[in-house]
Formats: sequence, C-alpha cells, structure tokens
Amino acid sequence: MDNLTRVFILSDNRLFREALTRIFSKKSDIETVCCRPMDAGAAEHIRQCNPDVLVLDSPQFLSSEIINLAKQGPGAQAIKIVMVAMKEDEALFLKAVRQGAYGYVPKDASALDVVNAVRAVAQGEAVCPPRLCKHLFDLVAQTTGSKLQGHESAHLGLTRREEQLIPLIDRGLTNKEIAGQLNLSEKTVKNHVHRILRKTGVDSRFSLSAAFAAASAQFKA
Repeated sequence: MDNLTRVFILSDNRLFREALTRIFSKKSDIETVCCRPMDAGAAEHIRQCNPDVLVLDSPQFLSSEIINLAKQGPGAQAIKIVMVAMKEDEALFLKAVRQGAYGYVPKDASALDVVNAVRAVAQGEAVCPPRLCKHLFDLVAQTTGSKLQGHESAHLGLTRREEQLIPLIDRGLTNKEIAGQLNLSEKTVKNHVHRILRKTGVDSRFSLSAAFAAASAQFKA
C-alpha cells in the first residue's frame, strides 16, 4: 500500500505499547513495525526498522542519538517524531519541538486523536494542542522583536567557538553532550551558551536557532 505509514512505538510502559499497537492494527493505513522499551539498543533498532513515524511517551527518550537519527533518517526521509500522553506544559512542549517533534498529543487525547496525529505528521504536517500552539507564535514574536534585527545583527559578534555550538544546541544536545563532542568541560560549554544568549538577545536556548535564522535571513534580504 503506497500510503501505508510505518510506526515504531518506543515506551517503557507495556500497556501503552500494547494499547497503541491494537489501535493501529485496526487502521488499514498504519502498520506498527516495532514496539519496545527504551534501552541501549533502541536507536539501532529504529535504524534497522526505518519507520515513517516514531511514537514516544516520554521526552527522556529523546537522546542525542535518537534525535540525530530522526533528523537525518536512515533512508531518504527523516523519521517524524510524535510525543503522546504529554503534559500541556510550555517548557516541555518547546523543548520537544526544538528536539524535532512534529506531533505533541496531550495525555487526555482520544485514540482517534493519536491516530490523526500520526497520519498528519506522516503527511508533513505538525500537530499540537491549540493552547500550546500560542507559545510558538509568542516565540516568533519575541524573536522578531529582539535586538537581532538590523544589518549588524547578522554577524552577532560570536566567536568561532560560539558559532560551533549553534548547530549542536539546535539539535537539542545538553551542555554535557556538547562538551563530549567538542572535548570541553561542561562548565566551559555552560559559559559559552550564556555568552551566546547574551549576545543574541534571546532568553533561552530553545529560541536561539530561530533567532539566529531570522537574523541571517534579514541580512540576506
């Protein structure tokens, strides 16, 4: 079937895995290729199965390895991430979006809501509760109003080392993970991140990449 969506369910909750598997099994356009708990071999198993959509029930599963795998994809297409049974929490939502999630389904959602979210994300759409969607608009408005506007903002005044951190922060890596990749101490990375936020005029690492992109686009225009 050409429009079949292949789903990989990653959860430590057996009831959650089995319930979603049963729900998806009743849909002719969705196939569960694997459901398993999170462990050291999860990322490799995801790579082997190469699903269209990865369904998670915990942001703790968004390790740097899984984030990179989802963004790059083992095949021609990236793997879309859907977070299910989530709290309607602004910080958690923005973190999930920054780490690559395209679907954010609250814990009080129905089975049909989950199915529709998987279908929508597989088609290249994004799904989240309306209340949380407002925070994305607020984030864009904050970025537009920041001091990144203007000709001089394209340069930002970042050092070469600080520029190296931007794509790593964009991938959702923690300070500890960045330190490991760049062979720096975690404290040094923390100081670099603090200076980057001060120079760019944004108040959190979640909005940093959006602000950086906005400044670059305005400079090119």
